[in-house]
Amino acid sequence: MMRRLYLNVFMLVAAIFLVSAGLVFPETLSVNFEGENPGAPSKYFSSFVGYWHIDSDGSNTVYAVDGRKWARGTMAKGIAEKAKAMYGERYAEFLDNIQAYKYFPLTIFKNVVKMDRGEISVDFKTISGRIDQAAGIAFDIKKNGDYLVIRANALEKNIVMFRLKNGRRSVVQWIRNVPIASKRWYTLKVVLGDGYIQGYLNGKRYINYKKSVSGKVGLWSKADSYVFFDNFTVKVK
Repeated sequence: MMRRLYLNVFMLVAAIFLVSAGLVFPETLSVNFEGENPGAPSKYFSSFVGYWHIDSDGSNTVYAVDGRKWARGTMAKGIAEKAKAMYGERYAEFLDNIQAYKYFPLTIFKNVVKMDRGEISVDFKTISGRIDQAAGIAFDIKKNGDYLVIRANALEKNIVMFRLKNGRRSVVQWIRNVPIASKRWYTLKVVLGDGYIQGYLNGKRYINYKKSVSGKVGLWSKADSYVFFDNFTVKVK
């Protein structure tokens, strides 16, 4: 009886340690932004580039990147404090790189410390943008500001996987002639497996790439895109 009690206590303490250390997570984390205040930042995300805020799509509360206020690259307010809170004393390295990507709005999900396998999905609806109408999922976000992104673009009718590394953006995979229209809801999903990355739009796979990853996750856009996001879900395996 006592041995079983000690074992249960040990397992509980071990689980608490692993969660606090960021080594394991709840199986599914889901955010639909209901109850958040329009015009305010989301409590679930920390934005670094661009204008990100809670918005409304009719009666539905959504998260938005508002490129209508885009001024050729805008860093978010309080970026230094956000970076320090997220990465500690190495925040300066993160800031140096992320400022090189100032044309690509980025917001990071606070509730995942590190992710190497699982699924990230989000519903999106592009509203406007003369230069771009891009909605993306960023992942493998490193402490030095490097990351990967899979994004859909309603103006270009394509899905692209980009690598942002050492202050430069490069194409990993580019899929043309994808049926995407403005002002309609779609679901974008990224699957991170054991040595592979897959990208889906409305359940159809478009991106398939061999690579292992490990980093934070978030949402991404480009230039003057005005985009609504909802139902952000992370499933960690």
